[in-house]
Amino acid sequence: MFALVSPEYFETMGIPLLRGRQLSDRDGANSPPVAVVSDTMARRYWPGQDSIGKRINFGGPNTFEIVGIVGSTKTEGLDADPYAQIYALHTQVPQRGMSLVVRASSDPLALVASIRDILSSIDKDQPLFNIKTMDEVLSDSIAQQRLNALLLGIFAALALILAGVGIYGVMSYSVRQRTHEIGVRMALGARSGHVVRMVVLGGMALTGVGVGIGLIAAFILTRLMANLLFGVSPSDPATFAVISGLIGLVALLACYLPARKATRVDPVNALRCE
Repeated sequence: MFALVSPEYFETMGIPLLRGRQLSDRDGANSPPVAVVSDTMARRYWPGQDSIGKRINFGGPNTFEIVGIVGSTKTEGLDADPYAQIYALHTQVPQRGMSLVVRASSDPLALVASIRDILSSIDKDQPLFNIKTMDEVLSDSIAQQRLNALLLGIFAALALILAGVGIYGVMSYSVRQRTHEIGVRMALGARSGHVVRMVVLGGMALTGVGVGIGLIAAFILTRLMANLLFGVSPSDPATFAVISGLIGLVALLACYLPARKATRVDPVNALRCE
């Protein structure tokens, strides 16, 4: 990509200079055309070489000498690889429309009126439009991924609720099937805590097996979600640990309620069950 900038662009955007020098006001309209390239472009087109001092031409009248190498940027979104970028001065290659980038230490939107007045004093016919903060630009770039992640989160929450309901139903059925056994145990002196522990441990053992299988499947399938994640690995241990713990808590509650109910069984009535 070819971008026309002013000398202060790199400092304003926080793009570091890696080698060589930056563009400056000394590189005017009557000076030899110069350019700065990203390190992605330097590695791609001059591997193992020093790209500073090389000359590039795009078929136009200007041949640019590379005077510096700067860090790469993701101009098309956080999920896109950095482009091979070339920066030249707008004073050496004039164009009709440009974007104004302002770096502020406070709310940047509070400066809009002042910037508009300054532009109007320079050229009253120069419009200022499509004003966005960098936070808005970043938010817009991941809007689709954020929507996909939200939908997946909703489906995951529904799956967690269904899992809890399913475990509760299975444990309730299991307790009903073991009513006679529980009655015998309690008639022989088993305490309610022992019955609760017996039912809960049985349910949590099955839950542990299910969580283990789910973790293996999730570890494999998360590779398909890599393009939805930013700043976190698809196999992030903290995420797996938190989700496993949450499923365990839901399962524990789903096992505890039927187990607690089982302790209220009258041993006499339980012994009469076939």
